[in-house]
Amino acid sequence: MRLSLLSDLNAERAARRAAILVTDVASGEQRLVREAEVETDPLALELQDSLRRGKSGLVERDGRQFFLTVQSPPVRVVVIGAVHISQALAPMARGLDLDITIIDPRTAFATPERFPDVPLLAEWPDAVLPEIGIDRYTAVVALTHDPKIDDPALSASLKSECFYIGALGSRKTHERRVQRLIEAGFTQTDIARIHAPIGLDIGAVSPAEIAVSILAEIVASLRKERRRSA
Repeated sequence: MRLSLLSDLNAERAARRAAILVTDVASGEQRLVREAEVETDPLALELQDSLRRGKSGLVERDGRQFFLTVQSPPVRVVVIGAVHISQALAPMARGLDLDITIIDPRTAFATPERFPDVPLLAEWPDAVLPEIGIDRYTAVVALTHDPKIDDPALSASLKSECFYIGALGSRKTHERRVQRLIEAGFTQTDIARIHAPIGLDIGAVSPAEIAVSILAEIVASLRKERRRSA
């Protein structure tokens, strides 16, 4: 691989943008296709399919073979709230190869003892989210039940391209949340992106069961193109 290609690939990785290295099998010629360039590429359909599946592989077009090396950013789960559900969710997320970060300004909850080996930010979401960024490979999970903490995170998420937004709370709690977000300038279409009550309906009761339902809903959102139709 040419050093210039490697440098460009590393730049896309650092910026958390997907890219595909296209290698002509016969000639060995290589080119980098950035995610924003996929739709205008001669191999657009093949590149889109590879990005959707997140898998590298061999494709054929007009009698020529190309190897597509897919580089996608790791999927990240940003959890607002260092609560019992978060404690159960963190190791499960790692088991699914999801990067997880916990954010909670309440230092009594956000402690390394409660969240060993988990990136933990004892900051207000509106202060720290612009720094870590929320992109289309990010899921945001709001679990504190405290509007002062959850609402700024939800506002930031609704302004982003993140693929999943979930918020804990009953339907009545969500109705009040919706009203606050409308007053903050969001439309019903915007707010419809929020999964609330959070998680798939599996009758979850315990923190661990709720964590399972949340992760299942995140995976379902992430893999929606691959889900079987009802």
